Amino acid sequence: MKAKELREQSIEEMQAKERDCREELFKLNLQKHGGQIEKPSRIRELRHDIARIQTVITQKRRAAAAGAK
Repeated sequence: MKAKELREQSIEEMQAKERDCREELFKLNLQKHGGQIEKPSRIRELRHDIARIQTVITQKRRAAAAGAK
């Protein structure tokens, strides 16, 4: 997922996507510790996606706050 795609979404949609990513990350971490994970690289991808989502949400909120002043 790219930041450009995220910027086109609303904050609520991004928060839902973040929640989904966190749930998937939790499940993958359980699999990792159980020794059953198939794609360990997916954990890194999810962490990066979560950080990207949080960054875009913060940017949107700051832009809205700056526009309100």
